[in-house]
Amino acid sequence: MSLMKPLLILASTSRYRRELLERLRLPFAVQAPQTDETPRPGEAPAALALRLALAKAQAVATRHPDAVVIGSDQVADLNGEPIGKPGDFDRAAQQLHRMSGQQVVFQTAVAVVRRDCGFERALLAPVTVTFRSLSEAEIKHYLALDQPFDCAGSAKSESLGVALLERIDSDDPTALVGLPLIRTCQLLRAAGIDPLSPP
Repeated sequence: MSLMKPLLILASTSRYRRELLERLRLPFAVQAPQTDETPRPGEAPAALALRLALAKAQAVATRHPDAVVIGSDQVADLNGEPIGKPGDFDRAAQQLHRMSGQQVVFQTAVAVVRRDCGFERALLAPVTVTFRSLSEAEIKHYLALDQPFDCAGSAKSESLGVALLERIDSDDPTALVGLPLIRTCQLLRAAGIDPLSPP
């Protein structure tokens, strides 16, 4: 008799992460992690992303110790300064002005926690993005159309935001959207769920 696969839970309220995880064709539930995302004083963007990804997975795993829980977080890194979600048009415009003509590293972290067997790991998938030199008119037009106010760094690369960019360098293609699926699969296999294993 084969053992049942553990329940898979995505600890996230992000529709982008939910849509990405659906690509793996695994059944999963979604729960809000309710994690404080305030950066610590002097905390580097990569460290912040890793800490929050793990904290989100841990928060939900506490309530579901038999489940495999995925947490993820993304912090835009402009010369060592964390750039978060803008929340509104004006802050998004300010972010894009600052990133115009710059290289920004989107520090995307994924964590998987499975309490019943003591598994807990987090991986970082940095994505280096080179922004074009952007005019005021381009920024305003883009923000009016894409409204990326819930995206770190104010740019949706999977949508019109790709027109803001000159180059994307990554070894995990979905990391920029918010969930690095290559690393997610790696962690899921280590935790006991293989996306390519027949049911």
